[in-house]
Amino acid sequence: MVATRFNVGMTCEGCAGAVKRILGKMDGVHSIDTNVEGKTVVVEADESVTPEMMLEKLKKWGNAGGKFVELA
Repeated sequence: MVATRFNVGMTCEGCAGAVKRILGKMDGVHSIDTNVEGKTVVVEADESVTPEMMLEKLKKWGNAGGKFVELA
């Protein structure tokens, strides 16, 4: 399992919930730890799930809501 960290412009628990729902739908994702205050997300996933795949999903959400999303 590989851990990937993202910097995400979450401003509330609603944002954190959206991030968890989006990434949780991906096959191979095992855990998602969000920190709204620190604006970070740590995802543990199989090697079949690349950071770029997760980043693409998060950027779609981020662009729609005006939130920044980047690999840490």
